[in-house]
Amino acid sequence: MRLLVDSASLWYRAFYGMPETLLSPRGEPINAIKGFFDGVSAIVARYRPTEIALCLDGDWRPGWRVELFPAYKANRLDDEGDEAEPDLLTPQIEPLLHVATLAGLAIVEADSQEADDVIASLAVKAPSDVRVMTGDRDLFQLIRHSEMIRIIYLAKGIQNHDLVDRAYIESRYGIPAHRYHLFAAIRGDASDGLPGIKGIGEKGAAEIVAHFDSMAEVIRAADASDSRLRPLHQRKLLADRDYAEIAEQLVTCRTDLELNEAGLASWRERADLISLRKFGKELGLGSTLERLVATLDLT
Repeated sequence: MRLLVDSASLWYRAFYGMPETLLSPRGEPINAIKGFFDGVSAIVARYRPTEIALCLDGDWRPGWRVELFPAYKANRLDDEGDEAEPDLLTPQIEPLLHVATLAGLAIVEADSQEADDVIASLAVKAPSDVRVMTGDRDLFQLIRHSEMIRIIYLAKGIQNHDLVDRAYIESRYGIPAHRYHLFAAIRGDASDGLPGIKGIGEKGAAEIVAHFDSMAEVIRAADASDSRLRPLHQRKLLADRDYAEIAEQLVTCRTDLELNEAGLASWRERADLISLRKFGKELGLGSTLERLVATLDLT
């Protein structure tokens, strides 16, 4: 089994889910670090993957998506035009990734691409079952590529996570699971600054994707006053045609990235246990580190 971790999604959840009073011996915040590796350990212990990749953004706001839609994730920009991050989270990311490296875990990113695209490319090319660990619904779209792909969805926490498959999507949203990406394109996503089709919410999006496989089909149907589209939806789609024509491409994860998969299964061979324990002691990770060592079978 291949485990793909949406790393930024997990460390944000860890940062907000763990108390800021967790500090290293030097008084540095470590709540995101502890929460991140406690989460990884719990999921590895439960699913026992033979391959693990911590996936990162090479560019959290890729130029090709911004060119399509300049407002893409613009809601997350700070005054300097960088991604706004909590002040106490930013200094934790470098040591977090250093712990991962010392534990031998593969860190995978691609220039000018988001972690979602890295995850999607690794998922569709996996030779066995895939589990994607994320708090982001965007990755539900990967279910359409293979019955072997499942999403470990963290909205309810690590221990109470949902394991998202086609039946989950069909039950929760009332749509054909393979059309989730189209549903998301129409609905929009405020966290990414994506408005969706103005005036058509989640319920309307579900009605539309019950009948159509692509946005191109939806637009043609609106042009033709197709009876499968309610007149209100036809008007809303045509009024927002410029966005409709780019929305599906904007939200669809790339699956064609050429990535190095060689190290996903060899974390034990690459791990530096002595350095890992020394650095973990400097950070004050305590039981978090020992749990990680035991779960990854580094002893």
